[in-house]
Amino acid sequence: MELRHLKYFLAVAEELNFTKASERLCISQPPLSRQIKELENELGAVLLERSNKKVSLTEAGKYFREEIISQMQDLDAIMMKTRKISENINGEYRIGYISSTFSDDIAKLVQFLTNKYPYLKIKLYEVSTSKQILALEQSKLDLGIIRAPLSSIKISSQLWFKDTYSLVFNNKMDRVEEGDDLSLLKNKVFVFFNKDYAPVYYDNLIEICAQYGFKPNIVHESNNINSIIQLVRNGLGISIVPSSLKKSHHYPELSFLDLDDKFSTDVLLAIPKHEKSEIADSALSFLLG
Repeated sequence: MELRHLKYFLAVAEELNFTKASERLCISQPPLSRQIKELENELGAVLLERSNKKVSLTEAGKYFREEIISQMQDLDAIMMKTRKISENINGEYRIGYISSTFSDDIAKLVQFLTNKYPYLKIKLYEVSTSKQILALEQSKLDLGIIRAPLSSIKISSQLWFKDTYSLVFNNKMDRVEEGDDLSLLKNKVFVFFNKDYAPVYYDNLIEICAQYGFKPNIVHESNNINSIIQLVRNGLGISIVPSSLKKSHHYPELSFLDLDDKFSTDVLLAIPKHEKSEIADSALSFLLG
């Protein structure tokens, strides 16, 4: 039994007319009749009652038709999945992010892509902006979530959101309120990102402190925003962080004080240029929507 036997049978079962079925299938009537007879012989069952005036399905033919329709629908689904596999929709999708931007939105993106592409393997990498840029240029990442600036002719980017900055401190050990003279913070211990890990971000924080009239006493450094937050929670210093982190770091001993909104940082969604894909389009639409 071959696939063509089933297609020929379904055509005749739908038309109930060999002439119309043969025209629909673009074959002559005698070969069509012969193919149906071969199918019946192989099954050992009569599927069609034939007469000079009409063609009708036997009970066995009705059952066989319903089952084959169901099987053909499954086959169509298999063929679609096969095409998606061929298009690498079942492959890997590599997303880079910086720790200061990881949020529920990224987790929701993974869930969205998993639901839409159940055969897709998603890999998340916490990587600095500079290393993400290099990985994107070498097509080692499919999507990067980075902080501006970005200067590369090999990467396309879109603004995801504009983030401001906040002072974060342990409210059981320090008290800083709106309107306070922040230049007095020069006597406080600061926790910053490592300069070699995020040089632009580090320089931005130094500039913010300078605008408030002091040079920060940086004692502790880390390459991860969660480590910085934990150090602040434990009373080992204060820090300046993106304001968006307030949504994901709710601790009773932590307080955030919004700084002047003239200090801001752009969070970008970046992909390798000329390598757009259905998955990339879906991911960007989800995050930007």
